[in-house]
Amino acid sequence: MFREIVQYLDSVKARDPAARSRWEVLLYPGVWALAAHRLANFLYRGELFLLARIVNHVARMFTAIDIHPGATIGRNFFIDHGFTVIGETAQIGDDVTVYQCVTLGGTNPANGIRGKRHPTLDDGVIVGSGAQILGPIIVGKRGRIGANAVVTRDVPEGATMVGIPAKPVPIAAENYAADFIPYGTPCSEKFDPATQQIEILRCELRALQERIDDYDHGRSGDRDRRQHG
Repeated sequence: MFREIVQYLDSVKARDPAARSRWEVLLYPGVWALAAHRLANFLYRGELFLLARIVNHVARMFTAIDIHPGATIGRNFFIDHGFTVIGETAQIGDDVTVYQCVTLGGTNPANGIRGKRHPTLDDGVIVGSGAQILGPIIVGKRGRIGANAVVTRDVPEGATMVGIPAKPVPIAAENYAADFIPYGTPCSEKFDPATQQIEILRCELRALQERIDDYDHGRSGDRDRRQHG
């Protein structure tokens, strides 16, 4: 248990440049919110729903983070800052990072009253501040959700989604991104869709120019051979 706690604190510290020590990480509201959720989820699975709700309520008052006791959360989950809401049927994998003011919200049940209503975040997902991920959708492994994006459809593995409604960056995130992008939002101009389209057109023009040059060079060679023939 102690090793698991230390490993978790180290995983949080690695994702937050402001963290100077494990002791400092222990004071983070996201760490306390997750600890409270572990207890609330244990009670919830034991059908002690009222006690689970009490734990959830107390944690929400002290951390400004609302995680429904029924939500399923994997290892090394980190909420950086507060005002995040995670719904009952949300499923979160390992090594997921969520920033402030994020909502994993529910829509109409897919399979009746107790059906899946909230998102699933696979391993390594990063969700930027203010993002809204709504409905029983799946964000694939290492998906990045940019700040303030609104996501209502499945996100492919390794994709970066930005905007309202969220749209994928044309070039796969794994081609540019490091293992961790703060706030899930790429800041390089390479990730701007308009800039990327311009770069694609420039590449196409360059290729056409090379073909024209080759053609002209070939014609010039033919003329020289005819003149000396």
